[in-house]
Amino acid sequence: MKEVVIITGAGHGIGRGVAIAYAAKGSRVILADVNEEGCQETLELLPENTGEIILTDVSKPEQIAHLMAEVEERYGRLDVLVNNAGVSAFKPMDELHVDEWDTIMNTNLRSVFLGSRAGARLMRINGGGSIINIASTRASMSEPDSEAYAATKGGIVALTHALAISLSKDSITVNAISPGWIEVENYDSLREVDHQQHPSGRVGKPSDIGRACLFLSSPDNNFVTGENLVVDGGMTRKMIYEH
Repeated sequence: MKEVVIITGAGHGIGRGVAIAYAAKGSRVILADVNEEGCQETLELLPENTGEIILTDVSKPEQIAHLMAEVEERYGRLDVLVNNAGVSAFKPMDELHVDEWDTIMNTNLRSVFLGSRAGARLMRINGGGSIINIASTRASMSEPDSEAYAATKGGIVALTHALAISLSKDSITVNAISPGWIEVENYDSLREVDHQQHPSGRVGKPSDIGRACLFLSSPDNNFVTGENLVVDGGMTRKMIYEH
């Protein structure tokens, strides 16, 4: 049977790039997102009969439970879970309402725990699997007015290694990926200076994260668990001074 993969936030950007990577590999890809139009656009980019949509708002625990119940009913298994869905609100802390903070926390961080817990139950059916959590380089470096988003991404990194230890007995690997600048809108509009500030010589693409997911979820790489793979063109290793 084909490998079954759930990707949250698959209606746009990195999630779409990850979905394309797994579908090209031949996996059965579940597009889990609140954005139905975006998911339809993603689905049209996949080879025929490789993907399907299960509308899911990961900020709501009952919808995560519904997603996993549907996958279990249809396939009876889950091999890979990519917790990618996320939201942000970059605004001064004095203007950030507590409800906005809670929405970001529930969507970005709580959903990773709830999704991983429910997904692990399915993975145990077939003796293991792989969970990949999309964090961010903002877990370790920041711009102003990014407190809520940074807190969730730092939390994802810590949660990843905790889950990796707890789920090791079930042959489930758990890793995080921290993307840097991944251009998801119009790559051709980028300036040369945007590319050249990266040690890699270019800004990242969603396909870069897709390939990283394929690496981490490959059974051949099950010696890698509890890690945070930074995919940022080298930017977090670059000293930057103003002259």
